[in-house]
Amino acid sequence: MNSSLDRDVAQFWTMLFAIVLDGEKRLAENLAAHGLTVPQFYVLKTLSEHEGRMGIGQIARAHGLTNATMTGLVKRLEAIDPPLIVREMNMQDRRAVYVTLTAAGWERFNAVQQSLIDQLRSVIALIPEDERRRLITDLSRYVGMIVGSSFGA
Repeated sequence: MNSSLDRDVAQFWTMLFAIVLDGEKRLAENLAAHGLTVPQFYVLKTLSEHEGRMGIGQIARAHGLTNATMTGLVKRLEAIDPPLIVREMNMQDRRAVYVTLTAAGWERFNAVQQSLIDQLRSVIALIPEDERRRLITDLSRYVGMIVGSSFGA
């Protein structure tokens, strides 16, 4: 047993958990100001990463949700005035439904994205540039080693 490693793990876990909780809180507050929930934003983000159009089953799988749960999310986004998405039946396979971002959906997504970037910019600006570079380098290594690998999967 390595007590130095155990201390580092405990400290890392505490900091990581604090960052995640703070991020979730800030994200939820920001999204609420734009009339969205976190799951709704994730649907818009996923669509934006796929040129604004995906099958509803693909979106559900991307988020580890059932088609029924995703259908509920999609219906709520469609019910917003003006609608942020539209559903379209696949004419070749009537069981398949496509979800497409509307102009209003793109506009709302971009507004939220810019708001989040502006918020992050104000926080990151508090860190001197040389420390920011080190932090980004270290986080990039972490992402590459842990998040980008099959470690723990």
